[in-house]
Amino acid sequence: MTRFTIASFNAKNLIGPEKEYYRFQSYTPEEYAWKADWMADQLLTLNADIVGFQEIFDEASLRQVIAEADRRGAQANAASIPDPSKRYHRKAIFQKLAYGSYAEAEVAFAPNFNDTGEPGKRRPGLAVLSRFGFVDEPAIIQDLAQPLDIPMACLGEEDDAGFYTLRRLSRPILKVRVPVGGQVISVYNCHLKSKLGEYIKPQGAPYPPEAVLTAYDAAGRAMGSLRAALRRMAEAWVLRRAVLDDLEQGRPVMVLGDFNDGEHAVSSEIISGETPFKNYAWMLRHDAEHGGDRYSSEEDVQIREAIDRVRLRSAEKMFLRKSLRDVVYTTAFGGVHESIDQIYMSRHFDPAWDGAVGKMHYYSVFNDHLTDGSHPEAPYNKLASDHGQIMAHMELRS
Repeated sequence: MTRFTIASFNAKNLIGPEKEYYRFQSYTPEEYAWKADWMADQLLTLNADIVGFQEIFDEASLRQVIAEADRRGAQANAASIPDPSKRYHRKAIFQKLAYGSYAEAEVAFAPNFNDTGEPGKRRPGLAVLSRFGFVDEPAIIQDLAQPLDIPMACLGEEDDAGFYTLRRLSRPILKVRVPVGGQVISVYNCHLKSKLGEYIKPQGAPYPPEAVLTAYDAAGRAMGSLRAALRRMAEAWVLRRAVLDDLEQGRPVMVLGDFNDGEHAVSSEIISGETPFKNYAWMLRHDAEHGGDRYSSEEDVQIREAIDRVRLRSAEKMFLRKSLRDVVYTTAFGGVHESIDQIYMSRHFDPAWDGAVGKMHYYSVFNDHLTDGSHPEAPYNKLASDHGQIMAHMELRS
């Protein structure tokens, strides 16, 4: 039996001091030190074997945080883990307290192709930290060799209604292959387009008209939200297509990151795939010739298997189903608490499937630092992440 942990960590704009990442936004040396200190403590607390980071502007800052977490971890081990001369040094409690160093771990960093380096207009990338290293070279998905044309159809007519075309993702998707125990797991780290409206700046204009809040344009801002949602769902499909390539080869898959949408949003369901009905034998056939022309019992089994074999499971949902907890959230703003950071996994980790190679035995959410944006204390926490961190505790069969 091999146990490991895998976590998702949105760092909220990790970049070195005195570097303007967004317009008029940068860290003083003191602010950066505070942020790096908080991140190192959070990484020390997680102590995860595999970590997917989002909102990383430069790899050097991340490596500094990891090194600081290791330094603190070594001090913690020296203080709390008894040496072999103590008769009680093998007690399980001390194994649980032990911090595992990242000294031999590997980091894969995916810079954002939209990041030109221009101050005030920076764009964040992704990273994966793995104590197990990687098999093969990490793969970055962002510029699409073949643009994604999504054909639209006129309702009730045969004429087409044009295309929505996606040529580049807003942020990269990072795929790594991680050897754990006797398995190699395909891990995808993503950060899909946010819900912030996407507005178009007219030729020669200094900014989009929808950005002028003193001349509030409700319809224009709604259109910006529509563009953002279209982009997010298209990016979700690109991720889904890549995941299917692995699933069709029988590979175990885990997908984690900032989905910028809840579990039941369309974009999340695109990534996870459909959930099969309990029974298709009651359903009218696609080629029905009369009202009683339904799928057979054999076809029902075939359909459910075809859907289930490529469906991803939500770690959060599996945990809630057996833990009796009634709330998990990774963001809090304006009175809304929701989970937009997710860990999904293929049925290789679902104990209900006979072919499972492992299972999740616990799920942790680290959200004590979160304060609702409308809360008076919210500005105090602005240097910490505005996301909770999540971690799945996994177990592989021998």
